[in-house]
Amino acid sequence: MGFVQFSKVSLAFGDRDILNEVSLSLSSGSRAALSGANGSGKSTLMRVIAGNLPPDSGERAVQKGCRVSYLPQSGIVHRGRTLREEAETAYDPIRTLLSDMEAIGKTLETVKDDARTATLLEEYHRLQEQVENSGYYAREGSIAMTLSGLGFSLSDMDRPVEEFSGGWQMRIALAKVLLETPDILLLDEPTNYLDIEARGWLESRLSSFAGGYLLVSHDRYFLDFTVTEVYELFQGNLKRYIGNYSGYEAQRQVELAGLLKRYEEQQAEIEKTEALIRRFRYKASKAAFAQELIKRLERMETIEIPESLKKISITFPDPPHSGRIALTLEGIGKRYGERRILAELNLTLESGERLVVAGRNGAGKTTLLRILAGKDADFEGTLQYGQGILPGYFSQDAAETMTGSEQILEFMEAEAPTELIPKTRDMLGAFLFRGDDVYKPLSVLSGGEKSRLALLRMLLKPMNLLILDEPTNHLDLHAKDILLETLKAYKGTVIFVSHDRSFMEALSTKTLELSPKGPRLFYGNYGYYMERIGKETESPAEAPPKPAPSDAAQRRTADKQRQTIIRRLERQETEILEALAKLEAEKTGLESELSKPEVYGNREKARSVQARLDALTPRIETKTAEWEAKAEELEAARLCL
Repeated sequence: MGFVQFSKVSLAFGDRDILNEVSLSLSSGSRAALSGANGSGKSTLMRVIAGNLPPDSGERAVQKGCRVSYLPQSGIVHRGRTLREEAETAYDPIRTLLSDMEAIGKTLETVKDDARTATLLEEYHRLQEQVENSGYYAREGSIAMTLSGLGFSLSDMDRPVEEFSGGWQMRIALAKVLLETPDILLLDEPTNYLDIEARGWLESRLSSFAGGYLLVSHDRYFLDFTVTEVYELFQGNLKRYIGNYSGYEAQRQVELAGLLKRYEEQQAEIEKTEALIRRFRYKASKAAFAQELIKRLERMETIEIPESLKKISITFPDPPHSGRIALTLEGIGKRYGERRILAELNLTLESGERLVVAGRNGAGKTTLLRILAGKDADFEGTLQYGQGILPGYFSQDAAETMTGSEQILEFMEAEAPTELIPKTRDMLGAFLFRGDDVYKPLSVLSGGEKSRLALLRMLLKPMNLLILDEPTNHLDLHAKDILLETLKAYKGTVIFVSHDRSFMEALSTKTLELSPKGPRLFYGNYGYYMERIGKETESPAEAPPKPAPSDAAQRRTADKQRQTIIRRLERQETEILEALAKLEAEKTGLESELSKPEVYGNREKARSVQARLDALTPRIETKTAEWEAKAEELEAARLCL
């Protein structure tokens, strides 16, 4: 067991307050997400919690012996070892404990004082317990399981770590922090470099993690699966919400409705005041009045709203008219030397459909998209576009073509159709180029920035077949939502690969699975595909369809029965949430008490409060699990309507 607590922590960079008297408590059993707009300071707060960045003021309390492991977003490079040896370094702290135990053992051989011997034996047993609980003696199995779960193969184990690319370097770093089995785990964008299979494995690993964790992620499905509370960082302030990420978003939208109303009223007042200033400032008789208006504006405390509330409407060019068939594939196959990637792929896709290509890493998803886009002509079989089809292709390689000294805004205005030039700045804002960012020259952009810009440039072109390889990489949740709504409104055909499950489910209408057994087409979205795969895993036999009511009267009766069930489940869910809110309020009170200097500075008081807090945690977990089960039952009942 361990905890990390902050009380009234503040940090500023220049004249900008990043953290403003922030209080936070993480303990074993915490399942928390950290949310906030891009640039709000989430990564900074993670570094402060990890102890890598000192705050300007405030109290930081870490329980003695509490181990905190931190994974940053990027920038970790490993050298000088094999993959197996690098993973072994996760156990270096345990080897230090073993050395300490050995030293104590040697000391015990010479000590003759009974009191001193008792003290040394107590310390020896404490260290021994830590070693045994660390999994050190089963480390070989843990290392193999963790690396395999994150996508490494058996043949990778003895490869030099220098051979792995940047994304795989971050997977190695993630494996190491997981193998450390800390009390508190801090993960900043851990899913950025993971495919869908590795994300699923990480979800499962976190569900059985004994310690507490705090996550930053732009994957809504991943957060919904892994967290039970959300901390939002907004304008330097931190607020805690109970429930998973979707629950937090629903709560926050209700709260923000009032803020948005006040923001719009203030904007209207500012616009009216500025109009009066322009009207009267150059009239001698009204100059004093105009100056008073200027001072009023300067004194006004401007209301800020999150980026997700700012109304950004993006309209892309209508796709050119095309025939009913978008493309036809017959007997498509692909080899790399002796290795076959694709075989006997047959597919007819109609205009307006949205196809997600699914499959494990290395199944050939990107290869297929390159064939469809005409970037790879060395394949078996035939590919035929329908009449009038104009394809557009986005890949991660697109960033490499973004060079030169042009500013972002100039570049995009030159690329945009005439009617969209006035909206270019809004579009750039939706893709995370905000404020003075639009004046950056292309030559200084990072790989992620170039990738976002390449995606936006492609979407500005009038095309009726979009082929997209990982379009959501480097986008935050707000930008993903804008892209999703844009693509859902798009009247052309979309074929895409993604590792973001919520995006895949929301956009797709058909799913193409690529696997060693051959390609299979599923006539449903990605969620339907996963449900089918799950049923196949449980039982090879197809479940018989439910019989439908034979007439209207039977259907009405069935609907009434389901409505009754739904109302009962809703009442039960409300009761559970009310009970959970009381438990959470009690937890918040105890955490607040524990963060007081007079409490955490007094070992006896701190131990008493922590004991009450520890006893409360399993009750909250049980009630949360009860709520999640009831919410699933309610959702299933609603889907039957």
